[in-house]
Amino acid sequence: MNVLVVGSGAAGGTVARELSKNGISVTIIEKGPAIKVKNAYKEYIIQNVGTEISNTVCLGGTTLVTLGNGMKDCADDFKEFGIDLNPEFEEIERELFVSHLPDSHFGDGTKRIMESAESIGFEVEKMPKFIDPTSCKPCGKCALGCPQDAKWTSMTFIEEAEKYGARIIENTPVTDIIVSEGKVRGVKSYEEIFEADIVILAAGAIETPRLLQKIGMNAGNNLFVDTFVTVGGILENIKFNTELQMNAIIKFDNFIIGPHFTEVLVNDLNAHNARKKDVIGLMVMIKDEPSGKVTPDEIIKLNTGNDLAKLAQGSAIASSILIEAGVDPKTIVSTHARGAHLGGTASIGDLVNKNLQTEVEGLYVGDASIFPKAPGAPPVLTIIALAKRLAKHVMEMSL
Repeated sequence: MNVLVVGSGAAGGTVARELSKNGISVTIIEKGPAIKVKNAYKEYIIQNVGTEISNTVCLGGTTLVTLGNGMKDCADDFKEFGIDLNPEFEEIERELFVSHLPDSHFGDGTKRIMESAESIGFEVEKMPKFIDPTSCKPCGKCALGCPQDAKWTSMTFIEEAEKYGARIIENTPVTDIIVSEGKVRGVKSYEEIFEADIVILAAGAIETPRLLQKIGMNAGNNLFVDTFVTVGGILENIKFNTELQMNAIIKFDNFIIGPHFTEVLVNDLNAHNARKKDVIGLMVMIKDEPSGKVTPDEIIKLNTGNDLAKLAQGSAIASSILIEAGVDPKTIVSTHARGAHLGGTASIGDLVNKNLQTEVEGLYVGDASIFPKAPGAPPVLTIIALAKRLAKHVMEMSL
């Protein structure tokens, strides 16, 4: 059996590793280049589509710029479709050593935020992380590409897959899927053809539906992005910008709040002559409505009235925490709305079945396109769990 994996992020890297280590011939085709993890920020693509969205196009994908957050999202949502991810979550937590970081990795800003939130009456939890504390020297650069390679990225799995014989092809955009008599036969990159018995799309919630559209499938609807803003202000010399970000979390029904620094805040605080080391912030991330759409030529994702209400509620709570922490209320600002976790554009029960197969035999989708709704929280562990489950299905098919 010959398997082609399109994309090399959390889904692509995982499924390639699982299949190759079990003796299946795997080829990973990646649109972007292979880079050093610490240079991932150079591969960001930022688009304003109503909400600002961003991703990195390179080998390893957006895993290179995650904050290392290990949450088990949407488990109940997938159970409604007959998918129990608990066995895969247990595997992942062991393999990635998902755990809370030691107190030495909590900076003064994060500690102050946690104490202030608890004093107001909110329940604060430490964020589970897939970061090696023995390698991590907190520097605030997780979202740019870890200089110490201290956090898990899919590069770990890709390198392992390569040792098991997987072929890695970079700088090669897939432009079409080859289908004949209801069965997938491979993919094309412009005029170059790559034949395969099975194709697994893991190119993300924008490129995956566009490829499905080319073979006549009604993909690209119901885009969500886990819309977020960062609310922040000035707390002199707190040096929050050098801390490990999102090291704590406050959970609400429709959003989460966590410590978060962004240089956008520094720019927004220009009138106060803000320095990076004086700025502290809280991210408010909502479960946004799947109101977006991906077409062959366009991406549209506007905030709905409900989305704005959630952001306003979360921002008010974040502001109260920051004021309790000592931030001058006159300096508090909010960034514009941004999107972090794109998904929903080829959702389960719509375009894929419980085995993540499309109506085309041998054509599967493994990325966040298949999520039935927005997680409103970091989805990396769930994507890996789904990819592990998909790999098990493919291996059963090969017997």
